[in-house]
Amino acid sequence: MSEPFNTWQARFEKLRSNKLFEGVVISIIVISALVIGAKTYEETSRIEQWLLYLDVAVTVFFLVEILIRMAAERNLVSFFKKGWNVFDFLIVTASLIPMDDSEMVLLARLLRIFRVLRLVSMIPELQMLLGALVKSIPRMGYVVLLMFIIFYIYAALGSFLFHNVDEFLWGNISVAMLTLFRIATFEDWTDVMYATQEVYAWSWIYYLTFIFLTAFIFLNMMIGIVLDVMQKESAQLDFDSGEGEPAQLQALRSDVHSLKAQLDRMEAALAERNTASPPPNSPTDSAKTD
Repeated sequence: MSEPFNTWQARFEKLRSNKLFEGVVISIIVISALVIGAKTYEETSRIEQWLLYLDVAVTVFFLVEILIRMAAERNLVSFFKKGWNVFDFLIVTASLIPMDDSEMVLLARLLRIFRVLRLVSMIPELQMLLGALVKSIPRMGYVVLLMFIIFYIYAALGSFLFHNVDEFLWGNISVAMLTLFRIATFEDWTDVMYATQEVYAWSWIYYLTFIFLTAFIFLNMMIGIVLDVMQKESAQLDFDSGEGEPAQLQALRSDVHSLKAQLDRMEAALAERNTASPPPNSPTDSAKTD
């Protein structure tokens, strides 16, 4: 690898890790999002041409920025090994679709909306949140399954008990589950309860037990799962960055292992030295004296 290449690669790597450069990229992403939002207003039709120029400028900036990040790597393979780099590359490449083509203009606008997601790839804290959400989905699946069972049981009971009160809300098990979802989100659930209480005064037990199970127990279980995964992701982020208690504990473990290895070498050296030199009053010394 030639020396000029290493020099330029080091310069690009320094530029990529510069906080000011990262701030500029984040600002351009926000500007890109504002441009997309501005195009949804009819009042901006007078400056539509200027918005098009600004969109082209943003696209060119993103292209230059992704090229700088690629040049900062020692090889392209290491660049594409990171999932967020692949995501950014696809978003920037999709942004190159021209906006003036009438057949592709809708696709181009839709793809430009996803440029806002580049904020996630630029901010490590957002990556941690998204990673925690994705990793918590398998564990939340069992809670969702249990919630579905509770929904199904209560929907069947509600359909059997209250279908004569309101056919629209409790006519069959499918619409009853939609009604229960409305109750679980607290969307005018008291109106539904009061309507059935006029016929069945005890129906409040049905609603309160359902809300207690879904809103208080299962929802808190999901929150607990997400918080647990977020805590682990935060600890991993601190460990990777060399900050926080996890990194300090790892450094302490490394120091302890290093000291233990030094003590083992010292003990081995002392044992070898004692084996090589016999004690003063040994039989060998007595024979030499005689």
